[in-house]
Amino acid sequence: MSLTSILSAEAIENALKDCQAPESFCYKRFFQLCGLSSKTPKEIQDVFHILDDDDSGYIEESELKYFLQRFQPGARTLTEAETKSFISAADGDCDGRIGVEEFQSMVLS
Repeated sequence: MSLTSILSAEAIENALKDCQAPESFCYKRFFQLCGLSSKTPKEIQDVFHILDDDDSGYIEESELKYFLQRFQPGARTLTEAETKSFISAADGDCDGRIGVEEFQSMVLS
């Protein structure tokens, strides 16, 4: 399964254009622009599993750094500040990683 089987390639491209500059990534805006925030809980879970590169059941900081590249190869990496902000916004249990339920809550908030 690929992200473009859930999200339109055009929406992904628009979302990536919006955050090209370092320190410009806003997860809420990104989720809206790429169309993820309007998807079903099952579709959001499917996206989570695509983003969970090592199939650990969590998105760790090392995976999150390459979050944008999962949407489009060649996209920029998130800065350390963006990565830490992203994790802290979603990490409800403070374990330093994002679980599927935390990701779903973040996308739908």
